[in-house]
Amino acid sequence: MASKTVLGACPQDCPDTCSMLVNVEDGKVTSVRGNPDHPYTRGRLCVKVNNYQDKIYSPDRVLHPLRRVGPKGSAQFEQITWDEALDEIETKWKAIIAEHGASAILPYSYLGTQGNSQGLHVGDAFFNKMGASVSERTFCDSGSCTAYAITIGDTAGVDPEALALSKYIVLWATNPLSANSHLWPFIMEAKKNGAKIVVVDPYKTTTAKQADWHIPILPGTDGALALGLMNVIINEGLTDTDYVEKYTSGIEELTEHVQQYDPETVADLTGLSSDDVRKLAREFAAAEPAVIRVGVAIERHAGGGQTVRALACLPALTGAWRKPGGGILQLPIWVFPMRWDAMSRADFLPENPRVVNLWKLGEILNGENLEGPPIKSMMVYNANPAVTTAEQEKVIQGLMREDLFTVVSEHFITDTARHADIVLPATTQMEQEEIMFSWGHFYLTFNNKAIDPMGDAIPNTELFRRLAARMGFDDPHFRMTDEELMRNTIDWDSPTLEGVTFEDIKERGYVRLNLPKTEEYAPHAEGNFHTASGKCEFVSSAAAGGNFVIPLFRQGYTEQQMGDAITPIPEYIPPNESTATNPTLGASYPLSMVSPKSHAYLSSSFGNLKHQQEHNGKQSVIMHPDDAKVRSISNGDLVTIKNNRGSYVAEAKVTEDVRPGVVFSPVGHWRHGSEANATVQAILPSTLADLGGAPTFSDTLVEISLVNTAGKSIAAE
Repeated sequence: MASKTVLGACPQDCPDTCSMLVNVEDGKVTSVRGNPDHPYTRGRLCVKVNNYQDKIYSPDRVLHPLRRVGPKGSAQFEQITWDEALDEIETKWKAIIAEHGASAILPYSYLGTQGNSQGLHVGDAFFNKMGASVSERTFCDSGSCTAYAITIGDTAGVDPEALALSKYIVLWATNPLSANSHLWPFIMEAKKNGAKIVVVDPYKTTTAKQADWHIPILPGTDGALALGLMNVIINEGLTDTDYVEKYTSGIEELTEHVQQYDPETVADLTGLSSDDVRKLAREFAAAEPAVIRVGVAIERHAGGGQTVRALACLPALTGAWRKPGGGILQLPIWVFPMRWDAMSRADFLPENPRVVNLWKLGEILNGENLEGPPIKSMMVYNANPAVTTAEQEKVIQGLMREDLFTVVSEHFITDTARHADIVLPATTQMEQEEIMFSWGHFYLTFNNKAIDPMGDAIPNTELFRRLAARMGFDDPHFRMTDEELMRNTIDWDSPTLEGVTFEDIKERGYVRLNLPKTEEYAPHAEGNFHTASGKCEFVSSAAAGGNFVIPLFRQGYTEQQMGDAITPIPEYIPPNESTATNPTLGASYPLSMVSPKSHAYLSSSFGNLKHQQEHNGKQSVIMHPDDAKVRSISNGDLVTIKNNRGSYVAEAKVTEDVRPGVVFSPVGHWRHGSEANATVQAILPSTLADLGGAPTFSDTLVEISLVNTAGKSIAAE
């Protein structure tokens, strides 16, 4: 029996980007496990991927091109050849372009596969060359990145491994035990050495239960708390005066601005006590070093961007940056020498392309607020918008259009693929090569192909080579091999890769970027922030100056409009939907809904696999006993969650881990097979936050009622 172990890399959209060991026997993957040599991921895989071979060999896997033969949404397909599939796509697209123009074609993608060449930007060059509508993919961290960058610049911030050196760790809107689990050992090492662990989260998560202090803030009020901390730190003389004078700008304006956020006012806004506001401010300012780890959830409400602006200012006020392990940790991805322009090829764009934000897909497909021609075709890859995008009923309505030619590249017949006209078979990570950046640590990781592609499956790179050839695109970019594309995604002349080659990473499986040792890495001990002034800007010059470009999430490098859109100084923007800010809506829908990540699913990935389903359980909604009692709801009951956008059915979990008036319902379940054929996305708004086009799906009011045995909401009868 021929056996081998292949160095791989987890392809999922997760901060941990694990180095993997793939066991192969007689050309078949038999198991996957973590690489014990990797200094960050340390030989462990999470429940999402520790059975990855089950995904590869699932009997439900799409292994050949398919053509729809039944009604839209019926998932009735016939097997066809690649030539037949490409013939139909070419014919339909050329006809659409001739009649409506190329902007009538919409690409929809995100990070269902993460990586340099197969991931976020793999199709951008093709669709830019075509002149298709430009897709803004601002689902995750676009608002946070915009806010962070205009405050302290595109800096990696704190080395994640340096959290082991921290003395005070504030985990703000993040649940690392579930969503960033390989960071947890470094946090535990710090705790063993005397650090205090604080969690700011409306829900008592598994992480919060192991912390020293859980602060159960009201959803969407984090910005008020951050500004309240500044109020106490400044007014009680807890700032690092020397650091503030040398390495920040705008302290006078900030001092005046935060006077309105006294602890009592902040307590009223956040649902906390004024004593706790003062305590958190004093402890954070006194600890050396102190660090704030922000999660992606922090941006998902009306004022999410301004919240991150305020949080990014806090470490500079106290001089937390002076020592390794002090400051703020957002996305270490900033330090990777990526050539985003080489991947997306903005130079292929036509003049004045149509730009649409994919979070508003339901509106887009139904022609609402859409300038120019209607969308006549959509191609989906690395994504499953039927269960990841807001206003689910509108999205499904759009996908059901007979005049919408939909192409989906996938591993399985997802909820989106059920509505496709053509389904194309995609390779899994074990069947392709890829080089991986990380948005959670400082290592480039290489994924070596472990097995040959199954059936007719092909990598995304080959898919777009074939499509480019059919559409007559002759630029050399579309003839680059996978290795050429991987090499082209990285600036190999960057100081962070000095002495490192492509061959090194491929052979070793991973390499740490050429940065100071963790125990020496304090990038802003003497300022050197990546802003126009070189300082932490309490008053942002970029915000005051007009436009600011965040290319990471915006295909074609479209600009984030600033100027009059935001104030240059951090401010508190209350939630769009809360009983306090919108009492009329709150009268009908009095419960604030937060939709965090599931434990065993990643977005919608793995939602069809038995192993992950067993770990995750049924679609659920978590609510406080007081809220359950007044609605005659008991633990385990089926309930209807609804608002003015839609409804879905879930199992009630009644617990005091959530505060009264707030409910939680994790995302990740698939629509097909769910109760009432709907998921939490049915009630989420398509409204965008204050910065970066960020979504606001944790800024949602709902009502919950018991479902009777006939499957109807009792309250609706």
